[in-house]
Amino acid sequence: MLRDALLENLHRSNLNPLEEAAAYQQLLEDFSCTHDQLAQRIGRSRPQISNTLRLLKLSPAVQRRVAAGILSAGHARALLGVGDAEQQDRLAQRVVAEGISVRGLEEIVAVGDGTGTPAPTPRRAKPKAPGLSEISERLGDRLETRVKIDLGKAKGRISIEFANTGDLQRIVDLIDPRNRADRPI
Repeated sequence: MLRDALLENLHRSNLNPLEEAAAYQQLLEDFSCTHDQLAQRIGRSRPQISNTLRLLKLSPAVQRRVAAGILSAGHARALLGVGDAEQQDRLAQRVVAEGISVRGLEEIVAVGDGTGTPAPTPRRAKPKAPGLSEISERLGDRLETRVKIDLGKAKGRISIEFANTGDLQRIVDLIDPRNRADRPI
């Protein structure tokens, strides 16, 4: 009966994301099942269940905003990328005050919120070839700008920074002397 009551509540259309997460959590605890098993039983996808359950990890202030409908579930999931509760609260206030979109919030979280504490981003180890840093330095010295060389599994990339179009023209002239200032880019 408990399972049927919980399932009936889950299928109500006016549940907020936190009520839904709490119901999933109760079902998981009461029936000792996995996210996959729960997804099959209630007709939802496993990622949807897992992502909804993650909302329970938000700070209480952010949870109140989600429950009140001030913040969307998408905003809340983006805020999960911030570990500090105070920083989550500050970003939530910014979202409400400035009307920041979910995509905009995701970018802010990825870069950091401007307080000097960028969000930790998992980095995968890039393949390293011997001598790449030396080549990068030599190119940078020759072009008088920063040069970055990235090596992927199948191909690589060289990034050359420039300050303005005049600087770009100077770099192009150094790379290919046939391109002179009389032929603008």
